[in-house]
Amino acid sequence: MDTPLTLSRYRLLGLLCTVVSLSGLRSPVAAAGRSCADTRQVYAEKGYSTGTAPVTQISGEHLRLCPQDYTCCSSQMEETLALQSERDFLKSLEDHSQFLLTTFTQRQRRFNEFFRELIDLAEKSMNQMFTKTYGRLFTQNAHVFQELFAELRRYYSGGSVSLTEVLSDFWSRLVERVFTLVNPQYQFSDDYLECVSKHAEQLQPFGDVPRKLRVQVSRAFIAARALSQGLATGRDIVNKATKLTPDSECVRGLMRQWYCPLCRGMPSLRPCRAFCLNVMKGCLANQADLDTEWDYFIDALYQVAEKLEGPFNMELAADSISVKVSEAIMHMQENSVSISTKVFQGCGNPRPLPGRSKRSPKESGGNRRPFRTYTPEEKPTTAAGTNLDRLVTELKERLRPMGSFWVSLPHTICNDEKMAADVTNEDRCWNGQTRGRYLPEVTGDGLASQINNPEVEVDIGRPDVRTRQLIMELRVATNKLRHAQSGQDMDFMDSEEGSGSGGGDSSERYNDDWPGYGPYSPPYNKPPRNSAPSPPASNPAKPPRVRERNNKWNRNNGRVIHSTASPFTSSLLPLLLLPFMMLAAILLR
Repeated sequence: MDTPLTLSRYRLLGLLCTVVSLSGLRSPVAAAGRSCADTRQVYAEKGYSTGTAPVTQISGEHLRLCPQDYTCCSSQMEETLALQSERDFLKSLEDHSQFLLTTFTQRQRRFNEFFRELIDLAEKSMNQMFTKTYGRLFTQNAHVFQELFAELRRYYSGGSVSLTEVLSDFWSRLVERVFTLVNPQYQFSDDYLECVSKHAEQLQPFGDVPRKLRVQVSRAFIAARALSQGLATGRDIVNKATKLTPDSECVRGLMRQWYCPLCRGMPSLRPCRAFCLNVMKGCLANQADLDTEWDYFIDALYQVAEKLEGPFNMELAADSISVKVSEAIMHMQENSVSISTKVFQGCGNPRPLPGRSKRSPKESGGNRRPFRTYTPEEKPTTAAGTNLDRLVTELKERLRPMGSFWVSLPHTICNDEKMAADVTNEDRCWNGQTRGRYLPEVTGDGLASQINNPEVEVDIGRPDVRTRQLIMELRVATNKLRHAQSGQDMDFMDSEEGSGSGGGDSSERYNDDWPGYGPYSPPYNKPPRNSAPSPPASNPAKPPRVRERNNKWNRNNGRVIHSTASPFTSSLLPLLLLPFMMLAAILLR
Protein backbone atom coordinates (compact mmCIF):
# COMPACT_ATOMS: atom_id res chain seq x y z
CA MET A 1 0.00 0.00 0.00
CA ASP A 2 1.39 3.36 -1.06
CA THR A 3 1.93 5.98 1.58
CA PRO A 4 0.90 9.66 0.94
CA LEU A 5 4.59 10.51 0.48
CA THR A 6 4.94 7.89 -2.25
CA LEU A 7 1.82 9.15 -4.04
CA SER A 8 3.09 12.73 -3.99
CA ARG A 9 6.37 11.57 -5.55
CA TYR A 10 4.47 9.84 -8.38
CA ARG A 11 2.43 13.00 -9.00
CA LEU A 12 5.61 15.13 -9.12
CA LEU A 13 7.26 12.74 -11.59
CA GLY A 14 4.16 12.76 -13.78
CA LEU A 15 4.10 16.56 -13.73
CA LEU A 16 7.77 16.73 -14.77
CA CYS A 17 7.15 14.33 -17.67
CA THR A 18 4.22 16.46 -18.81
CA VAL A 19 6.35 19.62 -18.71
CA VAL A 20 9.16 17.91 -20.64
CA SER A 21 6.78 16.62 -23.28
CA LEU A 22 5.10 20.00 -23.71
CA SER A 23 8.38 21.90 -23.93
CA GLY A 24 9.83 19.66 -26.62
CA LEU A 25 12.92 18.79 -24.52
CA ARG A 26 14.24 15.30 -24.71
CA SER A 27 15.82 13.31 -22.02
CA PRO A 28 19.52 12.49 -22.48
CA VAL A 29 18.71 8.88 -23.17
CA ALA A 30 16.09 9.77 -25.80
CA ALA A 31 18.39 12.33 -27.46
CA ALA A 32 21.34 9.97 -27.60
CA GLY A 33 19.27 7.36 -29.33
CA ARG A 34 17.76 9.62 -31.98
CA SER A 35 18.50 8.61 -35.59
CA CYS A 36 20.92 10.66 -37.72
CA ALA A 37 19.62 9.22 -41.00
CA ASP A 38 18.50 12.61 -42.41
CA THR A 39 21.84 14.21 -41.54
CA ARG A 40 23.80 11.36 -43.11
CA GLN A 41 21.71 11.56 -46.28
CA VAL A 42 22.24 15.32 -46.74
CA TYR A 43 25.94 14.95 -45.94
CA ALA A 44 26.30 12.21 -48.57
CA GLU A 45 24.39 14.28 -51.16
CA LYS A 46 27.05 16.97 -50.81
CA GLY A 47 29.63 14.43 -51.91
CA TYR A 48 31.15 13.53 -48.53
CA SER A 49 31.79 10.09 -47.13
CA THR A 50 29.54 9.06 -44.24
CA GLY A 51 32.27 6.84 -42.74
CA THR A 52 32.75 9.23 -39.81
CA ALA A 53 29.06 10.22 -39.51
CA PRO A 54 27.30 8.87 -36.39
CA VAL A 55 24.29 6.64 -36.95
CA THR A 56 22.55 8.08 -33.89
CA GLN A 57 23.12 11.29 -31.96
CA ILE A 58 26.15 11.41 -29.70
CA SER A 59 27.38 13.82 -27.07
CA GLY A 60 28.57 17.10 -28.60
CA GLU A 61 31.41 17.93 -26.21
CA HIS A 62 33.88 17.65 -29.08
CA LEU A 63 32.23 20.43 -31.15
CA ARG A 64 34.06 23.77 -31.51
CA LEU A 65 31.60 25.82 -33.59
CA CYS A 66 28.12 24.37 -32.99
CA PRO A 67 26.31 24.14 -29.62
CA GLN A 68 27.77 21.27 -27.56
CA ASP A 69 24.48 19.46 -27.33
CA TYR A 70 23.75 15.99 -28.61
CA THR A 71 24.75 15.94 -32.26
CA CYS A 72 24.91 13.99 -35.50
CA CYS A 73 28.32 15.48 -36.42
CA SER A 74 31.77 14.22 -35.62
CA SER A 75 34.74 16.60 -35.32
CA GLN A 76 35.76 15.83 -38.91
CA MET A 77 32.24 16.51 -40.14
CA GLU A 78 32.16 19.87 -38.38
CA GLU A 79 35.45 20.91 -39.99
CA THR A 80 34.25 19.75 -43.41
CA LEU A 81 30.93 21.58 -43.09
CA ALA A 82 32.73 24.76 -41.94
CA LEU A 83 34.71 24.75 -45.18
CA GLN A 84 31.50 24.02 -47.08
CA SER A 85 29.81 27.03 -45.47
CA GLU A 86 32.69 29.23 -46.66
CA ARG A 87 32.32 27.91 -50.22
CA ASP A 88 28.55 28.43 -50.09
CA PHE A 89 29.07 32.01 -48.95
CA LEU A 90 31.54 32.82 -51.73
CA LYS A 91 29.28 31.13 -54.30
CA SER A 92 26.31 33.18 -53.10
CA LEU A 93 28.45 36.33 -53.30
CA GLU A 94 29.44 35.47 -56.85
CA ASP A 95 25.86 34.69 -57.91
CA HIS A 96 24.38 37.90 -56.52
CA SER A 97 27.14 40.09 -58.00
CA GLN A 98 26.98 38.40 -61.40
CA PHE A 99 24.57 41.03 -62.71
CA LEU A 100 27.12 43.75 -62.02
CA LEU A 101 30.03 41.82 -63.45
CA THR A 102 28.14 40.84 -66.59
CA THR A 103 26.89 44.38 -67.16
CA PHE A 104 30.28 46.03 -66.81
CA THR A 105 32.08 43.38 -68.87
CA GLN A 106 29.59 43.20 -71.73
CA ARG A 107 28.80 46.91 -71.91
CA GLN A 108 32.46 47.89 -71.84
CA ARG A 109 33.15 45.50 -74.71
CA ARG A 110 30.18 46.74 -76.75
CA PHE A 111 30.93 50.43 -76.22
CA ASN A 112 34.61 49.86 -76.98
CA GLU A 113 33.84 48.02 -80.22
CA PHE A 114 31.31 50.67 -81.19
CA PHE A 115 33.58 53.66 -80.56
CA ARG A 116 36.48 52.05 -82.40
CA GLU A 117 34.24 51.27 -85.35
CA LEU A 118 33.03 54.89 -85.44
CA ILE A 119 36.62 56.09 -85.73
CA ASP A 120 37.36 53.55 -88.47
CA LEU A 121 34.23 54.53 -90.40
CA ALA A 122 35.01 58.23 -90.06
CA GLU A 123 38.47 57.71 -91.55
CA LYS A 124 37.16 55.43 -94.29
CA SER A 125 34.45 57.92 -95.20
CA MET A 126 36.93 60.81 -95.31
CA ASN A 127 39.26 58.82 -97.58
CA GLN A 128 36.44 57.98 -99.97
CA MET A 129 34.89 61.43 -100.13
CA PHE A 130 38.13 63.40 -100.23
CA THR A 131 39.55 61.14 -102.92
CA LYS A 132 36.41 61.71 -104.95
CA THR A 133 36.44 65.46 -104.30
CA TYR A 134 40.14 66.38 -104.37
CA GLY A 135 41.68 63.48 -106.27
CA ARG A 136 45.50 63.50 -106.29
CA LEU A 137 45.60 66.57 -104.08
CA PHE A 138 44.25 64.41 -101.26
CA THR A 139 46.11 61.18 -101.98
CA GLN A 140 49.44 63.03 -102.08
CA ASN A 141 48.75 64.45 -98.60
CA ALA A 142 46.77 61.53 -97.15
CA HIS A 143 49.38 60.91 -94.45
CA VAL A 144 48.33 64.14 -92.71
CA PHE A 145 44.83 62.75 -92.23
CA GLN A 146 46.05 59.26 -91.43
CA GLU A 147 48.15 60.61 -88.60
CA LEU A 148 45.15 62.52 -87.22
CA PHE A 149 43.06 59.36 -86.95
CA ALA A 150 45.99 57.35 -85.62
CA GLU A 151 46.38 59.86 -82.78
CA LEU A 152 42.62 59.87 -82.10
CA ARG A 153 42.73 56.08 -81.77
CA ARG A 154 45.73 56.29 -79.49
CA TYR A 155 43.95 58.79 -77.28
CA TYR A 156 40.80 56.68 -77.04
CA SER A 157 42.90 53.60 -76.20
CA GLY A 158 44.29 55.38 -73.14
CA GLY A 159 47.46 56.82 -74.58
CA SER A 160 49.17 59.86 -73.12
CA VAL A 161 47.91 62.06 -75.94
CA SER A 162 46.60 65.61 -75.70
CA LEU A 163 43.64 66.14 -78.01
CA THR A 164 44.35 69.87 -78.15
CA GLU A 165 47.92 69.20 -79.34
CA VAL A 166 46.75 66.54 -81.81
CA LEU A 167 44.22 68.85 -83.45
CA SER A 168 46.53 71.87 -83.34
CA ASP A 169 49.28 69.86 -85.00
CA PHE A 170 46.82 68.63 -87.64
CA TRP A 171 45.70 72.14 -88.56
CA SER A 172 49.32 73.34 -88.67
CA ARG A 173 50.24 70.60 -91.12
CA LEU A 174 47.08 71.19 -93.15
CA VAL A 175 47.55 74.94 -93.47
CA GLU A 176 51.03 74.36 -94.88
CA ARG A 177 49.68 71.90 -97.47
CA VAL A 178 46.69 74.02 -98.49
CA PHE A 179 48.74 77.24 -98.61
CA THR A 180 51.12 75.54 -101.03
CA LEU A 181 48.23 74.30 -103.16
CA VAL A 182 46.54 77.70 -103.47
CA ASN A 183 49.89 79.27 -104.43
CA PRO A 184 51.30 76.80 -106.99
CA GLN A 185 53.46 79.43 -108.70
CA TYR A 186 55.76 79.74 -105.68
CA GLN A 187 58.22 77.48 -103.94
CA PHE A 188 58.24 77.53 -100.15
CA SER A 189 61.01 76.42 -97.83
CA ASP A 190 60.35 74.59 -94.58
CA ASP A 191 61.16 77.77 -92.67
CA TYR A 192 58.67 79.76 -94.69
CA LEU A 193 55.91 77.20 -94.10
CA GLU A 194 56.80 77.23 -90.42
CA CYS A 195 56.18 80.97 -90.44
CA VAL A 196 52.76 80.37 -92.02
CA SER A 197 51.72 77.77 -89.46
CA LYS A 198 53.12 79.80 -86.56
CA HIS A 199 50.78 82.66 -87.33
CA ALA A 200 47.77 80.59 -88.32
CA GLU A 201 46.04 81.55 -85.09
CA GLN A 202 46.26 85.24 -86.02
CA LEU A 203 45.46 84.69 -89.69
CA GLN A 204 42.63 82.20 -89.02
CA PRO A 205 42.90 80.75 -92.53
CA PHE A 206 40.22 78.15 -91.70
CA GLY A 207 37.90 80.59 -90.00
CA ASP A 208 36.29 79.38 -86.76
CA VAL A 209 36.13 75.75 -87.90
CA PRO A 210 39.20 74.50 -85.96
CA ARG A 211 37.82 75.82 -82.68
CA LYS A 212 34.40 74.27 -83.26
CA LEU A 213 35.88 70.93 -84.27
CA ARG A 214 38.21 70.95 -81.28
CA VAL A 215 35.33 71.46 -78.87
CA GLN A 216 33.05 68.88 -80.46
CA VAL A 217 35.68 66.18 -80.99
CA SER A 218 37.37 66.73 -77.63
CA ARG A 219 34.17 66.57 -75.62
CA ALA A 220 32.98 63.44 -77.39
CA PHE A 221 36.32 61.61 -77.22
CA ILE A 222 36.91 62.58 -73.58
CA ALA A 223 33.45 61.34 -72.61
CA ALA A 224 33.77 58.16 -74.69
CA ARG A 225 37.16 57.28 -73.22
CA ALA A 226 36.02 58.10 -69.67
CA LEU A 227 32.92 55.91 -70.05
CA SER A 228 34.86 52.97 -71.48
CA GLN A 229 37.51 53.25 -68.76
CA GLY A 230 34.82 53.71 -66.10
CA LEU A 231 33.03 50.52 -67.13
CA ALA A 232 36.34 48.66 -66.99
CA THR A 233 36.96 50.09 -63.50
CA GLY A 234 33.52 48.95 -62.36
CA ARG A 235 34.26 45.44 -63.61
CA ASP A 236 37.60 45.37 -61.78
CA ILE A 237 36.10 46.73 -58.53
CA VAL A 238 33.40 44.03 -58.48
CA ASN A 239 35.97 41.34 -59.22
CA LYS A 240 38.26 42.47 -56.41
CA ALA A 241 35.54 43.14 -53.84
CA THR A 242 33.94 39.72 -54.24
CA LYS A 243 37.20 37.77 -54.22
CA LEU A 244 37.62 37.78 -50.45
CA THR A 245 38.89 35.28 -47.88
CA PRO A 246 36.55 35.04 -44.87
CA ASP A 247 38.34 35.12 -41.53
CA SER A 248 37.78 32.54 -38.77
CA GLU A 249 35.09 34.60 -37.01
CA CYS A 250 33.12 34.95 -40.25
CA VAL A 251 33.43 31.20 -40.97
CA ARG A 252 32.23 30.45 -37.43
CA GLY A 253 29.12 32.54 -37.99
CA LEU A 254 28.50 30.98 -41.41
CA MET A 255 28.81 27.47 -39.97
CA ARG A 256 26.52 28.23 -37.03
CA GLN A 257 23.73 29.58 -39.22
CA TRP A 258 23.80 27.09 -42.11
CA TYR A 259 25.13 23.73 -40.91
CA CYS A 260 24.67 23.56 -37.14
CA PRO A 261 20.98 22.73 -37.73
CA LEU A 262 22.22 19.80 -39.84
CA CYS A 263 24.40 18.63 -36.96
CA ARG A 264 21.36 18.83 -34.65
CA GLY A 265 19.47 16.47 -36.94
CA MET A 266 17.27 19.21 -38.48
CA PRO A 267 18.71 19.59 -42.01
CA SER A 268 15.66 21.41 -43.45
CA LEU A 269 15.66 24.14 -40.78
CA ARG A 270 16.82 27.52 -42.14
CA PRO A 271 18.42 30.27 -40.02
CA CYS A 272 16.21 33.13 -38.87
CA ARG A 273 16.46 36.12 -41.20
CA ALA A 274 17.75 38.47 -38.49
CA PHE A 275 20.35 35.85 -37.55
CA CYS A 276 21.45 35.64 -41.20
CA LEU A 277 21.63 39.45 -41.48
CA ASN A 278 23.94 39.77 -38.49
CA VAL A 279 26.27 37.11 -39.87
CA MET A 280 26.34 38.67 -43.33
CA LYS A 281 26.83 42.20 -42.04
CA GLY A 282 29.79 40.98 -40.00
CA CYS A 283 31.33 39.09 -42.92
CA LEU A 284 30.69 41.91 -45.42
CA ALA A 285 31.46 44.87 -43.15
CA ASN A 286 34.29 46.14 -45.36
CA GLN A 287 32.28 45.77 -48.56
CA ALA A 288 29.51 47.92 -47.04
CA ASP A 289 32.05 50.72 -46.59
CA LEU A 290 32.38 50.89 -50.40
CA ASP A 291 28.77 51.98 -50.71
CA THR A 292 29.10 55.79 -50.56
CA GLU A 293 31.86 56.00 -53.16
CA TRP A 294 30.15 53.29 -55.20
CA ASP A 295 26.95 55.35 -55.45
CA TYR A 296 28.95 58.43 -56.54
CA PHE A 297 30.68 56.29 -59.16
CA ILE A 298 27.43 54.83 -60.57
CA ASP A 299 25.86 58.29 -60.70
CA ALA A 300 28.89 59.69 -62.56
CA LEU A 301 28.73 56.85 -65.10
CA TYR A 302 25.04 57.56 -65.63
CA GLN A 303 25.66 61.28 -66.17
CA VAL A 304 28.46 60.70 -68.72
CA ALA A 305 26.23 58.22 -70.57
CA GLU A 306 23.54 60.90 -70.79
CA LYS A 307 26.05 63.42 -72.15
CA LEU A 308 27.07 60.96 -74.85
CA GLU A 309 23.53 60.73 -76.18
CA GLY A 310 23.19 64.52 -75.95
CA PRO A 311 25.77 67.30 -76.32
CA PHE A 312 28.82 65.01 -76.39
CA ASN A 313 27.47 62.65 -79.04
CA MET A 314 30.30 60.52 -80.38
CA GLU A 315 28.45 59.64 -83.59
CA LEU A 316 27.96 63.32 -84.45
CA ALA A 317 31.56 64.12 -83.56
CA ALA A 318 33.00 61.35 -85.73
CA ASP A 319 30.63 62.26 -88.55
CA SER A 320 31.59 65.93 -88.35
CA ILE A 321 35.35 65.49 -88.84
CA SER A 322 35.15 65.13 -92.63
CA VAL A 323 32.49 67.81 -92.93
CA LYS A 324 34.31 70.43 -90.88
CA VAL A 325 37.72 69.72 -92.43
CA SER A 326 36.17 70.16 -95.87
CA GLU A 327 34.50 73.41 -94.73
CA ALA A 328 37.85 74.64 -93.42
CA ILE A 329 39.63 73.90 -96.69
CA MET A 330 36.88 75.63 -98.65
CA HIS A 331 37.10 78.68 -96.38
CA MET A 332 40.83 78.99 -96.94
CA GLN A 333 40.48 78.47 -100.70
CA GLU A 334 37.75 81.10 -100.97
CA ASN A 335 39.82 83.57 -98.91
CA SER A 336 43.18 82.65 -100.38
CA VAL A 337 43.80 86.14 -101.81
CA SER A 338 43.58 88.03 -98.52
CA ILE A 339 45.30 85.24 -96.58
CA SER A 340 48.21 85.00 -99.01
CA THR A 341 48.62 88.78 -99.06
CA LYS A 342 48.91 88.90 -95.28
CA VAL A 343 51.35 86.00 -95.27
CA PHE A 344 53.53 87.67 -97.90
CA GLN A 345 53.54 90.87 -95.85
CA GLY A 346 54.50 89.06 -92.65
CA CYS A 347 56.74 86.24 -93.81
CA GLY A 348 58.25 87.84 -96.92
CA ASN A 349 57.81 87.37 -100.64
CA PRO A 350 58.41 83.74 -101.66
CA ARG A 351 60.50 82.70 -104.63
CA PRO A 352 58.65 81.96 -107.90
CA LEU A 353 59.02 78.48 -109.29
CA PRO A 354 61.54 78.32 -112.18
CA GLY A 355 59.89 78.55 -115.58
CA ARG A 356 56.62 79.91 -114.21
CA SER A 357 55.55 83.53 -114.35
CA LYS A 358 54.82 85.26 -111.12
CA ARG A 359 51.11 85.70 -110.64
CA SER A 360 49.13 87.34 -107.92
CA PRO A 361 47.33 85.21 -105.37
CA LYS A 362 44.06 86.30 -106.92
CA GLU A 363 45.10 85.01 -110.33
CA SER A 364 46.44 81.74 -109.03
CA GLY A 365 43.42 80.97 -106.93
CA GLY A 366 40.62 82.42 -109.03
CA ASN A 367 40.65 79.81 -111.77
CA ARG A 368 41.09 76.78 -109.53
CA ARG A 369 38.23 74.36 -109.00
CA PRO A 370 36.70 75.20 -105.60
CA PHE A 371 36.78 72.63 -102.84
CA ARG A 372 33.35 71.36 -101.85
CA THR A 373 31.67 69.52 -98.99
CA TYR A 374 29.76 66.36 -99.74
CA THR A 375 26.00 66.05 -99.65
CA PRO A 376 24.09 64.57 -96.70
CA GLU A 377 23.54 61.38 -98.70
CA GLU A 378 27.33 60.96 -98.96
CA LYS A 379 27.99 61.36 -95.25
CA PRO A 380 29.47 58.47 -93.21
CA THR A 381 27.13 55.77 -92.02
CA THR A 382 26.89 54.80 -88.38
CA ALA A 383 28.47 51.67 -86.97
CA ALA A 384 26.74 48.52 -88.17
CA GLY A 385 24.39 46.58 -85.93
CA THR A 386 23.58 49.20 -83.31
CA ASN A 387 23.57 52.90 -82.53
CA LEU A 388 24.67 55.07 -79.66
CA ASP A 389 21.17 55.87 -78.41
CA ARG A 390 20.36 52.20 -78.01
CA LEU A 391 23.64 51.44 -76.26
CA VAL A 392 23.21 54.32 -73.82
CA THR A 393 19.57 53.46 -73.09
CA GLU A 394 20.46 49.84 -72.30
CA LEU A 395 23.34 50.93 -70.09
CA LYS A 396 21.25 53.42 -68.10
CA GLU A 397 18.59 50.77 -67.49
CA ARG A 398 21.23 48.48 -66.02
CA LEU A 399 22.95 51.19 -63.96
CA ARG A 400 19.78 52.23 -62.12
CA PRO A 401 19.47 49.13 -59.87
CA MET A 402 23.20 49.16 -59.02
CA GLY A 403 22.89 51.91 -56.42
CA SER A 404 23.46 50.87 -52.78
CA PHE A 405 24.52 47.43 -53.98
CA TRP A 406 27.13 46.75 -51.32
CA VAL A 407 25.12 47.93 -48.34
CA SER A 408 22.12 45.92 -49.60
CA LEU A 409 24.12 42.75 -50.26
CA PRO A 410 23.42 41.11 -46.83
CA HIS A 411 19.69 41.62 -47.39
CA THR A 412 19.96 40.27 -50.93
CA ILE A 413 21.67 37.07 -49.73
CA CYS A 414 19.34 36.58 -46.75
CA ASN A 415 16.27 37.12 -48.91
CA ASP A 416 17.24 33.94 -50.78
CA GLU A 417 15.00 31.15 -49.50
CA LYS A 418 17.92 28.72 -49.70
CA MET A 419 19.98 30.87 -47.33
CA ALA A 420 17.52 31.95 -44.64
CA ALA A 421 13.94 31.46 -43.47
CA ASP A 422 11.24 33.81 -44.61
CA VAL A 423 10.48 36.72 -42.32
CA THR A 424 7.05 35.20 -41.68
CA ASN A 425 8.66 32.16 -40.02
CA GLU A 426 10.27 34.00 -37.12
CA ASP A 427 9.14 31.34 -34.62
CA ARG A 428 10.01 28.34 -36.79
CA CYS A 429 13.63 29.05 -37.74
CA TRP A 430 17.10 28.28 -36.40
CA ASN A 431 18.20 30.93 -33.89
CA GLY A 432 21.71 29.58 -33.33
CA GLN A 433 20.76 27.20 -30.48
CA THR A 434 17.47 25.58 -31.41
CA ARG A 435 14.22 26.13 -33.26
CA GLY A 436 12.67 29.45 -32.16
CA ARG A 437 12.61 33.22 -32.41
CA TYR A 438 15.91 35.11 -32.81
CA LEU A 439 16.00 37.84 -30.17
CA PRO A 440 19.17 39.98 -30.73
CA GLU A 441 18.88 43.24 -32.70
CA VAL A 442 20.15 43.51 -36.27
CA THR A 443 23.34 45.59 -36.39
CA GLY A 444 23.97 48.58 -38.65
CA ASP A 445 25.97 48.69 -41.88
CA GLY A 446 29.71 49.07 -42.28
CA LEU A 447 32.78 48.29 -40.22
CA ALA A 448 32.17 50.74 -37.36
CA SER A 449 28.65 49.40 -36.73
CA GLN A 450 29.89 45.86 -36.03
CA ILE A 451 31.17 46.70 -32.57
CA ASN A 452 28.09 45.06 -31.04
CA ASN A 453 27.50 42.33 -33.61
CA PRO A 454 26.35 39.27 -31.58
CA GLU A 455 27.31 36.71 -34.25
CA VAL A 456 30.61 37.80 -35.79
CA GLU A 457 33.41 39.38 -33.80
CA VAL A 458 34.88 42.16 -35.97
CA ASP A 459 37.98 44.21 -35.17
CA ILE A 460 36.69 47.66 -36.06
CA GLY A 461 40.07 49.22 -35.25
CA ARG A 462 41.75 47.57 -38.26
CA PRO A 463 40.23 48.76 -41.56
CA ASP A 464 40.88 46.44 -44.47
CA VAL A 465 43.76 47.76 -46.62
CA ARG A 466 42.35 46.33 -49.83
CA THR A 467 38.97 47.98 -49.22
CA ARG A 468 40.69 51.34 -48.69
CA GLN A 469 42.47 50.84 -52.02
CA LEU A 470 39.17 50.08 -53.76
CA ILE A 471 37.64 53.21 -52.27
CA MET A 472 40.54 55.25 -53.65
CA GLU A 473 40.14 53.65 -57.09
CA LEU A 474 36.45 54.55 -57.06
CA ARG A 475 37.23 58.15 -56.12
CA VAL A 476 39.76 58.51 -58.93
CA ALA A 477 37.37 57.00 -61.49
CA THR A 478 34.48 59.18 -60.28
CA ASN A 479 36.62 62.30 -60.46
CA LYS A 480 37.64 61.53 -64.03
CA LEU A 481 34.00 60.92 -65.01
CA ARG A 482 32.88 64.18 -63.40
CA HIS A 483 35.52 66.14 -65.28
CA ALA A 484 34.45 64.39 -68.49
CA GLN A 485 30.90 65.66 -67.90
CA SER A 486 32.21 69.19 -68.44
CA GLY A 487 34.43 68.19 -71.37
CA GLN A 488 37.65 68.14 -69.36
CA ASP A 489 40.33 65.48 -69.42
CA MET A 490 41.81 65.19 -65.94
CA ASP A 491 45.04 63.71 -67.33
CA PHE A 492 45.84 67.07 -68.96
CA MET A 493 44.36 69.52 -66.45
CA ASP A 494 47.74 70.91 -65.39
CA SER A 495 49.40 71.03 -68.80
CA GLU A 496 46.47 72.57 -70.64
CA GLU A 497 44.85 74.82 -68.06
CA GLY A 498 43.15 77.62 -69.88
CA SER A 499 42.92 75.81 -73.20
CA GLY A 500 39.89 73.78 -72.32
CA SER A 501 41.68 70.88 -70.64
CA GLY A 502 42.04 68.69 -73.63
CA GLY A 503 39.95 70.93 -75.84
CA GLY A 504 36.68 70.69 -73.96
CA ASP A 505 36.18 74.12 -72.48
CA SER A 506 32.85 73.89 -70.69
CA SER A 507 31.97 77.50 -71.54
CA GLU A 508 31.77 76.88 -75.30
CA ARG A 509 28.41 75.91 -76.85
CA TYR A 510 27.44 75.62 -80.50
CA ASN A 511 23.90 75.39 -81.87
CA ASP A 512 25.10 73.89 -85.12
CA ASP A 513 27.00 71.12 -83.34
CA TRP A 514 24.37 69.77 -80.98
CA PRO A 515 20.67 70.54 -81.55
CA GLY A 516 18.97 71.58 -78.34
CA TYR A 517 22.23 72.37 -76.59
CA GLY A 518 22.88 75.96 -77.62
CA PRO A 519 24.34 78.84 -75.68
CA TYR A 520 21.15 79.24 -73.69
CA SER A 521 21.17 75.70 -72.32
CA PRO A 522 21.33 75.24 -68.53
CA PRO A 523 24.93 75.26 -67.29
CA TYR A 524 26.48 71.92 -66.50
CA ASN A 525 27.64 71.18 -62.97
CA LYS A 526 31.37 71.58 -62.54
CA PRO A 527 33.21 69.18 -60.21
CA PRO A 528 35.69 70.46 -57.65
CA ARG A 529 39.19 71.07 -58.98
CA ASN A 530 40.96 69.49 -56.03
CA SER A 531 39.86 66.01 -57.00
CA ALA A 532 42.26 63.12 -56.79
CA PRO A 533 44.40 62.68 -59.91
CA SER A 534 44.12 59.55 -62.00
CA PRO A 535 47.08 57.25 -62.58
CA PRO A 536 49.21 58.12 -65.62
CA ALA A 537 48.65 56.20 -68.81
CA SER A 538 51.13 53.51 -69.70
CA ASN A 539 51.41 54.49 -73.35
CA PRO A 540 54.48 56.46 -74.38
CA ALA A 541 54.14 60.14 -75.11
CA LYS A 542 53.72 61.31 -78.67
CA PRO A 543 57.10 62.04 -80.32
CA PRO A 544 57.76 65.58 -81.55
CA ARG A 545 57.53 66.50 -85.19
CA VAL A 546 60.56 65.39 -87.15
CA ARG A 547 61.14 68.55 -89.17
CA GLU A 548 63.80 70.73 -87.59
CA ARG A 549 62.93 74.40 -87.22
CA ASN A 550 64.81 77.55 -86.32
CA ASN A 551 63.63 80.90 -85.11
CA LYS A 552 64.12 82.63 -88.46
CA TRP A 553 60.44 83.00 -89.31
CA ASN A 554 60.41 86.59 -90.52
CA ARG A 555 61.80 86.81 -94.05
CA ASN A 556 61.70 89.38 -96.83
CA ASN A 557 63.22 88.52 -100.22
CA GLY A 558 65.53 86.02 -98.58
CA ARG A 559 66.77 88.47 -95.93
CA VAL A 560 66.09 87.79 -92.28
CA ILE A 561 64.20 90.57 -90.53
CA HIS A 562 64.94 90.60 -86.82
CA SER A 563 61.90 92.04 -85.13
CA THR A 564 60.46 91.80 -81.61
CA ALA A 565 56.88 92.27 -82.81
CA SER A 566 54.85 90.41 -85.38
CA PRO A 567 54.08 92.43 -88.58
CA PHE A 568 50.44 91.44 -88.11
CA THR A 569 50.27 93.20 -84.75
CA SER A 570 52.77 96.02 -85.29
CA SER A 571 50.64 97.44 -88.10
CA LEU A 572 48.00 98.26 -85.50
CA LEU A 573 50.34 100.51 -83.48
CA PRO A 574 49.52 103.81 -85.32
CA LEU A 575 45.84 103.18 -84.85
CA LEU A 576 46.31 102.59 -81.14
CA LEU A 577 48.33 105.83 -80.78
CA LEU A 578 45.85 107.99 -82.75
CA PRO A 579 43.52 108.84 -79.80
CA PHE A 580 46.47 109.90 -77.65
CA MET A 581 47.85 112.13 -80.45
CA MET A 582 44.46 113.85 -80.88
CA LEU A 583 44.17 114.41 -77.13
CA ALA A 584 47.66 115.94 -77.06
CA ALA A 585 46.78 118.28 -79.93
CA ILE A 586 43.71 119.56 -78.09
CA LEU A 587 45.66 120.19 -74.89
CA LEU A 588 48.42 122.09 -76.74
CA ARG A 589 46.03 124.60 -78.43
